[in-house]
Amino acid sequence: MADVEVKELKSDEGGWEYDVLVREDDTESAHAVTVGRAYYESLTGAEVPPDKLVKKSFEFLLEREPKESIMSRFDLTVISNYFPEYESRIKDYF
Repeated sequence: MADVEVKELKSDEGGWEYDVLVREDDTESAHAVTVGRAYYESLTGAEVPPDKLVKKSFEFLLEREPKESIMSRFDLTVISNYFPEYESRIKDYF
């Protein structure tokens, strides 16, 4: 099981920027992730902190691909381009 560490870098009216570190089997991968406020609200109803959305999104990705396959820099909106079920599944988490 991978350990996902999410660290907020920046927050403003438009959204958030995070550094995400994924550790697994004595290896790690680093990722820069952005989350727009409107997208965050559409997925969570603003009921959970945005860093929890990022962490759950990485758990979703790690169920489908190895950490090395996850892009090093991306916005959460692109996940559904690769995994169309992302938005409905992530809403189920919350």
